[in-house]
Amino acid sequence: MSLIKTITAEITPPLTHISNLSFKNGVFPEKMKIAKIRPIYKGGEKWNFTNYRPISILPQLSKILEKLFMNRLDKFIEDNNILHEGQYGFRKGRSTAMAIIDITENIREALEKKLFVFGIFLDLKKAFDTINHDILEQKLQNYGIKYNALKWIKSYMTNRRQYVDFEEHTSKCQTIQCGVPQGSILGPKLFILYINDIFKVSHSLKLTLFADDTTILCTGKDIKTLIESTNEELSKIQTWLDVNKLALNVSKTKLINFGKRKKTGDIRLKLNMELIEQVKEYRVLGVWMDDKLTWKKHIQIVKNKVAKSSYILWKLQQILHTKSLKTIYSSLIASHLNYCSEIWGNNYNILNHYLNYKKKL
Repeated sequence: MSLIKTITAEITPPLTHISNLSFKNGVFPEKMKIAKIRPIYKGGEKWNFTNYRPISILPQLSKILEKLFMNRLDKFIEDNNILHEGQYGFRKGRSTAMAIIDITENIREALEKKLFVFGIFLDLKKAFDTINHDILEQKLQNYGIKYNALKWIKSYMTNRRQYVDFEEHTSKCQTIQCGVPQGSILGPKLFILYINDIFKVSHSLKLTLFADDTTILCTGKDIKTLIESTNEELSKIQTWLDVNKLALNVSKTKLINFGKRKKTGDIRLKLNMELIEQVKEYRVLGVWMDDKLTWKKHIQIVKNKVAKSSYILWKLQQILHTKSLKTIYSSLIASHLNYCSEIWGNNYNILNHYLNYKKKL
């Protein structure tokens, strides 16, 4: 990208011409559809391919073309109010913190009304990689995306190819049959358009999404009735997933029974004929949420990370300038203290610890 910035003046006229032709004819250039996949080693046994994270590298010029199209698509989506309010991912002015606040406020509001509250956290299998192109095209038409715009998106999605580049080895190019392009600008937006109609599946379940991270809240006065009605609604969710060719990892899907009431017995909720495991705590968008909303586990994790980073910072203070130390503090300490602190940081005891820690720095 640095090279492109250097020669911006020279490439702007031809790139503008190519972009205009692309949008006018509804064709995405074939040479811009090739992705280089580079496996990044995560840890563990090196011979096991599951210990590598595939990183997709796309042509830089393709991202410029995607960005130009995205600007038009975003305006169309906002003008026509297409995306549901419960979707927080890949939208301007929205964040993970806002999604967690939405979930937390709904839980607390229900508990204040003396209702039972179930939280179900869905885990989808490779959701971005399994998007069906034909179904996506039909949904885009239903949203009013037609003619050259639809033709351009179809051209963008089809006949995409990729190859693996690992050390001195390079594989043959293979055609991708489904999914949205990893590492692309437009891919995430197409994904949230694809799953947007999941909100229409049930009127009694409260869904909050950040891209494919899906949280379902179910509330009711009587726990037995709530279990029965929730299972009925979950069967609708499963049907929607099947129709849209999305797979659910039930073993990683979890259930939390929120509140401080006495033990209510087994809560048997099922998806795809499998029992959902009930847990006391679950990591939601990077924050550990527990059944009583005390945030104890998350706070302990933050505390441990800050303690380790503080020791590193203390060791570095004799060899680095103040500016460098501030940069390290921002990345290793402040980032953990600030992330979603408006949610877990309102605990009185934690607030006192935080203020005392700030005074010591």
